[in-house]
Amino acid sequence: MDSQNVPKPTVKRLAMYHRCLESMIRNGRTNVSSKDIADLLGIKSSQVRKDLSYFGEFGKRGVGYSADRLLEGVSQILGMRKNWNFCIVGMGNLGMALANYAGLEKSGFFVRALFDNNPSKIGLPMPGELTIEPVNRLKRLVHEREISIGVIAVPGEVAQEIVDLLIASGVRGIINFAPVRLSIPEGVSIEDIDISVTFRSLAFSMSLDQVRQGKRI
Repeated sequence: MDSQNVPKPTVKRLAMYHRCLESMIRNGRTNVSSKDIADLLGIKSSQVRKDLSYFGEFGKRGVGYSADRLLEGVSQILGMRKNWNFCIVGMGNLGMALANYAGLEKSGFFVRALFDNNPSKIGLPMPGELTIEPVNRLKRLVHEREISIGVIAVPGEVAQEIVDLLIASGVRGIINFAPVRLSIPEGVSIEDIDISVTFRSLAFSMSLDQVRQGKRI
């Protein structure tokens, strides 16, 4: 399997399948079908089968999947059988919320450093025996704490400067919450997250539903 040929939406759906399978197993399910997963997520079962087919065979037609085996396979694909250290740059409301979100550790992601340049925030104690550090300590701490992922939660006008610093420090994965498109070199992966886009998409779906309901009436 050539990971370069796997569509990005497929990878995003795999994370949804992982969460879905964990829930099913907690509820006592030992075998699942593509339809079971699809029905929970509101997608087509053919899409589930197509997504999984990029990575080999996980079950048998007409029989379904072993829930445990499929979860293990998806976990391996997503790199969730290893731990990932990450840092957050920008300790505003969003950065603080991410730093306090314990759910990431359950998926193998551990915050190891927090950075900001606001003098009133530097030195503040945070969960996990961390304190907020000045950005000028970023390169040293990324190396010392073996950090491979950087989360950018800074204003757009300084985001490129921060991503350049992270990459120069050895970070190879970026999660970008800044509302700008960042330039990165080959060999570095980036996920852009614009919360406002999600809200706009939801508003569109709600408006469309209202129009449909009006037509029915």
